[in-house]
Amino acid sequence: MGDTGNYSKLGGPESGYLYEFKEDGVYLTIYPNTADSLLFELSDMRQLLRELGILNYDVAMLARTFREASGRAQKIADPVKIDAEKLEQANESSSFAGFDGVQENYARIVIDVSRDKMKATVRYDTKQGTKIPTFEMVMDAIKAAKIVNGIDEEEIRIACTSWRPFVAAQGQPPITGANAYIDRKFDLSEQGRPVVDEYDRADYRNLNLFVLVKANETLAIRIPQTKGTPGKNIYGEPVPAQNGRPIPIPQGKNTKVIGENQLVATINGQIVDTGNKISVDPRLEIKSSVGMATGNIDFDGTVLVTGDVQQGFFVKATGDIEIKGNVNGGEVSGRNVFVGGGLTGAERGKIQATEDVHITFVENAVIDAGGDITISKFALHSTIRASRKIILEGAQGQITGGLAVAGEEVFAKKIGNTSSVVTRVSVGIDPYLNQEYHELCKKYKEGKMKLLQITQTLNTLSKIDINTLPQSRVDQINALTRSQFPIAGQLKRDEKRIKELRELLDNMKYGRIRVDDAIYPGVRLSINEKTRHIEETFKHCTMYLEDDHVTVGPF
Repeated sequence: MGDTGNYSKLGGPESGYLYEFKEDGVYLTIYPNTADSLLFELSDMRQLLRELGILNYDVAMLARTFREASGRAQKIADPVKIDAEKLEQANESSSFAGFDGVQENYARIVIDVSRDKMKATVRYDTKQGTKIPTFEMVMDAIKAAKIVNGIDEEEIRIACTSWRPFVAAQGQPPITGANAYIDRKFDLSEQGRPVVDEYDRADYRNLNLFVLVKANETLAIRIPQTKGTPGKNIYGEPVPAQNGRPIPIPQGKNTKVIGENQLVATINGQIVDTGNKISVDPRLEIKSSVGMATGNIDFDGTVLVTGDVQQGFFVKATGDIEIKGNVNGGEVSGRNVFVGGGLTGAERGKIQATEDVHITFVENAVIDAGGDITISKFALHSTIRASRKIILEGAQGQITGGLAVAGEEVFAKKIGNTSSVVTRVSVGIDPYLNQEYHELCKKYKEGKMKLLQITQTLNTLSKIDINTLPQSRVDQINALTRSQFPIAGQLKRDEKRIKELRELLDNMKYGRIRVDDAIYPGVRLSINEKTRHIEETFKHCTMYLEDDHVTVGPF
């Protein structure tokens, strides 16, 4: 606290009150000639003490001194040190009265300042007079209270015509900065909703069960927080503003941050958003059967289905697929396919794998594999094709009816049955290479025919004077001429691939069929396109090609 010097008093007879700051304490005098028409209230006396930093005083003595208005000084507090500057300001003007003078019976102007110094409200005290103060008086009172910012002169002019309290000045509040937020580039709210086609028809077999993302695709952008804008109170003092709150970028598994604010996927997979973390999961787990409750599954990654795949629904994945239950007339397509139960479906059930298939049984269905097919029990009246091996090595291990085709080997406990059911088994030719070969040959033949037709047409048109034709016809001829070149190029590429496939197929000479128990009449064998019909039961044997004949040898 500074030295108060000459400012050891506050107020005086003209103000109706006097505070004296003596060595032995703080004294208050309320003058009797103002007792009936005081220019202030008890709360104003307490406000002055607060502004001077005097908080410990005798409240009861203060109230009694105010009430008696005896003109005698009464001690209300112990000695305190008063800041000279504060005391000087208090003597010049107080926060409860900006204009204390008595002028022609005008009411006293009282200015109430809010605790945060952001608002000044003017009211009138009619104990002093009954006339409404003028605009100039109010402005003088505001000036005396050192209010310099946010003064609403228009409101003051209007308010000087009535007795209502009014807001004379308002500061500018600070503007808090915007918080950082995460702009997600995906929408999980569409999950579980059926896809609607262009005719507004809902496809309940496609329920958008998950949201997929590709590697390097943007998942989210963090929008940084902004700085706050400071305000200003009615005294012209700055009011600090809060800056926006930052937020961490929600980096989860299989994601990375680029720069400072961009989150991208590092792998293909399913988006998993927990709120705090955004991850990419290459594995999708369906904790139920695939059916009406889930819709079809088409996933870029690995899929686990704990139940069945119901009829009419499919599960497709770029990775491995594991089905804990059965595939009942549904379709499954993936890299490696593992089925805990079996595949059934009256020719509607189908499994396609680019590599291997492992399954318990298959009945009236189709399995295609780019690698091996391993069946632990039986294959009944089904079509099973594998580029390498078909293996049925369980206790039953039986192929009965249908077609089994393998590039290298078919191994089973039994093939056919005692009822001589027609069962076809073929080895030595990769079914996929063979299919590609035949399809490519067909395509090549169609391309040759198309090119021949174009050539013949152009030969005919070459005999016509092109200058006599309309421009539209000339353009058609030119387009036809240009079309022969890509066809010729494709035919050349197809011819090369056909030659490669033919060589691969010709070199496949080691196909064999192995039977651990018995092969029955009715079985039709084909080894490297050489056929044999089994007319008697052979046991524990191997069928292979020898001197262009299908030979039965020891197991």
